[in-house]
Amino acid sequence: MTPALKNVCLIDDDKIYQFTATMILEATGLTNSIAAFLNGKDAINFLKDPNTTLNGQLPDIIFLDINMPVMNGWEFLEEFQQFSASLSQPIKIYLVSSSVDESDINKSKNYPSVTDYVIKPLNRDKYRQLLTSQV
Repeated sequence: MTPALKNVCLIDDDKIYQFTATMILEATGLTNSIAAFLNGKDAINFLKDPNTTLNGQLPDIIFLDINMPVMNGWEFLEEFQQFSASLSQPIKIYLVSSSVDESDINKSKNYPSVTDYVIKPLNRDKYRQLLTSQV
């Protein structure tokens, strides 16, 4: 059985990482669409826009960086928690960071919307695993 194609949202201020991640995600053959944002605020606006749901663009999975300008990953999670229950579908969030700081990893566990904490860089096999995970 072929897994369903996923709508993916990348939230990261590093344009090179976004480009690379987009290429790798597309290479998995498991994505339907990829929306990329340079900060959490733009992503929140996208998720709150009724047209996002109406047009079937709501992501199945979000890959979220922690350290970004305007609105960082923690601030994104705080705001996301306030409206996520009203979304038409659940969204898996993976915090993706180069930080191996235990305090960041432990802090991520305080957010029920966070599926897992993943250390950068991610390769195609890791993205494939996350895209097909039933967790």
